[in-house]
Amino acid sequence: MQQEPAPFTRYLRVHQDRGHTVLEFRGEIDIAAAAEIAPHLDEVTGGATPRVVIDLSRVEFFDCSGLRLLYRARRRVVDRHGHLLLVCAHPLTLRVLRVTGMSRLLPPQPTLEAALACPEATSGSV
Repeated sequence: MQQEPAPFTRYLRVHQDRGHTVLEFRGEIDIAAAAEIAPHLDEVTGGATPRVVIDLSRVEFFDCSGLRLLYRARRRVVDRHGHLLLVCAHPLTLRVLRVTGMSRLLPPQPTLEAALACPEATSGSV
């Protein structure tokens, strides 16, 4: 089956895995990165019942711009009755997620394998 090439930018790689679209954020996720990622995120979360994983494994820095991306993705996916999973194991990023309450809304899994193994537990549903 032929697929369209997935976006690959300085801050983002998109690929398919087990029926989910995986958005792999990379590097420093700040306002410049968010501006580049947002259109791709909106495209992926805009369809009917999206199944999305946001993978922060390759993120070195994550600020409020990254949090806004996560909140936006979650709202769009929940509104469309989809599933959103989050992968994160970096201690500083996990701290940001905990302090802001995002980890309660979107519980992070340590690996992509772990996230895809239990999608119902981390669906991002309200």
